[in-house]
Amino acid sequence: MKAVVYRAFGEAPRIESVPDPVPGSDGVVLKVMASGVCLSDWHGWQGHDPDIVLPHVPGHELAGVVVAVGDDVTRWQLGDRVTVPFVSGCGRCPQCHSGNQQVCDFQFQPGFTHFGSFAEYVAIHYADENLVRLPEDMRFETAASLGCRFATSFRAIVDQGKVARDQWVVVHGCGGVGLSAIMIASALGARVVAVDISDEKLATAQRIGAVAGLNVMAQDKVADAIRELTDGGAHVSVDAIGNADACVNSIASLRKRGRHVQIGLMVGKHSRPGVPMDKVIANELEIVGSHGMQAYRYVEMMDMIGSGLLAPEKLIGRTITLEESIEAMTSMNRFPGSGVTIISMATDGP
Repeated sequence: MKAVVYRAFGEAPRIESVPDPVPGSDGVVLKVMASGVCLSDWHGWQGHDPDIVLPHVPGHELAGVVVAVGDDVTRWQLGDRVTVPFVSGCGRCPQCHSGNQQVCDFQFQPGFTHFGSFAEYVAIHYADENLVRLPEDMRFETAASLGCRFATSFRAIVDQGKVARDQWVVVHGCGGVGLSAIMIASALGARVVAVDISDEKLATAQRIGAVAGLNVMAQDKVADAIRELTDGGAHVSVDAIGNADACVNSIASLRKRGRHVQIGLMVGKHSRPGVPMDKVIANELEIVGSHGMQAYRYVEMMDMIGSGLLAPEKLIGRTITLEESIEAMTSMNRFPGSGVTIISMATDGP
């Protein structure tokens, strides 16, 4: 099959021919119909993920059709249209037994622990535990956009952030994760403030539900500006980019007993931000992480999409080919454009 392969971290990937995958006993093989290009793919290519073994095929946001099924798989058959969380749980460890497959002790992550979806085919482990059936009217491109950024944001806003109607929610970073969080929080009736360095992205954020946008490049004291906009501080604030300054500003801008949710990956020099613990204690703040979303939690998200409350297809900025994905992935750290980039390999149908 044709796939994007890199053989050294930071070295330019290439299109190569690699062996077709075969399913494990508990897995399936999917014909990839669409795959998102995510900043996490860039982090992996840079060597920031210890699970990656070279040579490697990236790609973890995907949708496709089942073309091969392992002997022990009982819930899926050839031709099924599916997607999968980027963190897939084994179904056997204590975390999975507690319903927290997103932090499974033996998790499978396409594009990280194994070859990913920047390819014509991808093997998926733990299929019965993790595959999610797609509505017949959902396009593969839309489904692929759910796998990391949108689903992660859904859990971060709904389950971890516990966002409620009329609360002030501040989202730092208006990339794919941030825009998803803004759309979801707005759908829940929250008043959302978008924070970014790009007026273009802030304009996009306001088109999908943010009531205000704040360009940090025009502010000397970001937290003060947010508290003024939100009448005393955010109830929930999200770092959707993974930046030390954004993390600290998010925590500093909370009102008393507010909640900070960390979605953006904190790596390298950003991995140990100077958290203002004096404010955490004095104001009884909460700091929580959010890492993916369990397959069984897709039901509520899919229901909101089906009802029209959420429209993830509006977040797709451009659709590209597999060949074009190399430039798209290697430039992700420059945050080009607005919206989600999707590799499309679907030839017909929804």
